[in-house]
Amino acid sequence: MTTRKSISKRKIVLLSVAILIVAVVLSSFVYINLQKPYSGSVESITIGIFPHEVNSLIYIANNQQYFLNNGLKITVKNYARGMDAVNGVINGESDIATASEFAIVAEALENASIECIGSVSKALPFFVVARTDKGISGISDLVGKTIGVTLGTNGQFYFGTFLERNNISVNQVTIVNLPTPQLPSALANGTVDAVMTFQPYINQIESLLPDKTAMWPAQGNQYAYQEAICSSSWAAAHPDLIVRFLKAVVQAENYVASNKDQAMAIVANTLNYTSSYMASVWQNYQFSATLDQSLILAMQVEAQWLISNNLTSGTSVPNFLNYIYADGLKSVAPESVNIIG
Repeated sequence: MTTRKSISKRKIVLLSVAILIVAVVLSSFVYINLQKPYSGSVESITIGIFPHEVNSLIYIANNQQYFLNNGLKITVKNYARGMDAVNGVINGESDIATASEFAIVAEALENASIECIGSVSKALPFFVVARTDKGISGISDLVGKTIGVTLGTNGQFYFGTFLERNNISVNQVTIVNLPTPQLPSALANGTVDAVMTFQPYINQIESLLPDKTAMWPAQGNQYAYQEAICSSSWAAAHPDLIVRFLKAVVQAENYVASNKDQAMAIVANTLNYTSSYMASVWQNYQFSATLDQSLILAMQVEAQWLISNNLTSGTSVPNFLNYIYADGLKSVAPESVNIIG
């Protein structure tokens, strides 16, 4: 006699087998799609970028000729900030830019016509770094101190929420707006008592102020996402180029998974980093082409923070699904798209 319990167990087994089959078929489709060579004409696109390891998949795809093999001749245009790279897309200087999701949020609140076509990495890179010889040994000691922050960037958001989590009002500190590359020298020469920054600037600070600093992770559990961004009009006119771009990025992701040391060497050579530096920071990043629901949630939190702190002319949180172009990544790696809606 077959019991209800055994029938239920059999259903679970069958469901598990079905899920496994679907996963295998999907993986096979993605693999075959990635291996299929491109045979059409080569087209040129310009990518605006802030030169940093956060963009490793772009550098690796270029170095390994994945872009060229997918019919794209790439020109890399460097910018001082990711936000500047996004403005370059808006102004027609570049076709695609890479920048943090915070740049999308800031522009969306100003009704800019841009779209995210996929993340290329995510990380928790931001730290508050303070001088211990300025009387700062704990977070509460930041009260009354002068802090260097690059305003208009995700660093400003992370610093603001860092203060909130530690029950410090922004009015209890003095913020000095400084370009990110100037933060190490400003801290070393005493212009500021602490800074909000990330690598490689943390290493620069430690070399300028050996054994004189304390630092604390600034992001809580909210990742910083590095996004590939283009204008809405460009996305509508060039869906095929987006697919080819993302195919190259996914191929770079696969290369990283199988060739870690070589991947680090490519990025180190591209950015003139030392191999020891690359080894020290590589594990801090997740290099993959994705569109996750967590990205949407992060942007909603950032938008609400900007509105609440009167740092934007926008008055309501946008529907960020309107700023996501998912068709390209769905075509290349559908399992990497997990956005609801």
